[in-house]
Amino acid sequence: MIQLSQISKTFNKGRSNQVNAVNGINLNISAGEFVVIVGSNGSGKSTLLNLIAGSIYADTGSINIDDNDVTKLPDYKRSKWIARVFQNPLSGTAPDLSIIDNFRLAAIRTKPKGLSIGIDEKFKQKVREQIAALNMGLETKLDQPMGTLSGGQRQALTLLMSVTDTCKILLLDEPTAALDPRSADMVMRTADNLIKQFGLTAILITHNLKDAYNYGTRLIQMSEGAVIHNLNTDEKLQITQNVLFEWFS
Repeated sequence: MIQLSQISKTFNKGRSNQVNAVNGINLNISAGEFVVIVGSNGSGKSTLLNLIAGSIYADTGSINIDDNDVTKLPDYKRSKWIARVFQNPLSGTAPDLSIIDNFRLAAIRTKPKGLSIGIDEKFKQKVREQIAALNMGLETKLDQPMGTLSGGQRQALTLLMSVTDTCKILLLDEPTAALDPRSADMVMRTADNLIKQFGLTAILITHNLKDAYNYGTRLIQMSEGAVIHNLNTDEKLQITQNVLFEWFS
């Protein structure tokens, strides 16, 4: 599904503050894998995710998604495959628009835009059923502005919106970092359920080692722009939380 070949990215090249963020990474992620990436600040995790998303371009190497060379494609042209949930709950939604309006925008994210009825009762009922599964009581508040919701509510709805339109790959960029523990737990359980339900290929960046231990089918640790641990499903199941903590000691 995702193939990275000799991917490198350097910021401020040739200057005193040059940063070699990603250094010649080779990585293959199969369809349906849920990859969790951990690492200290500056290890290259977010840069790697941005390279896959198309928010930035690699200096060297190639990126293939679903057998398509996307190395030089911008993020909006990769949206036919990729949906992304950001660390900041304020990102990824239109705060002044209602919940239902945000869902409608998400539903046509990759589709040609034309003159047609955007929101009908059938669409509203579909959204109500999706939101009801969260057990947050928001299915009766479709006209409430998205910006009035809590961070946890917005992240949970953003996850639902990510699978409203065509999506094969879900990128989770520290989606719980700004949330309280209860909201964070709800968001991670929601993400895990959606990944399994829709058979998504997913990448989660997190500093939460408990989540890294409990979620995902594959575990990667990065350091100084390189992959230093890459555990498959069987290997991940065999490690303990103590071993995971020792990686950062």
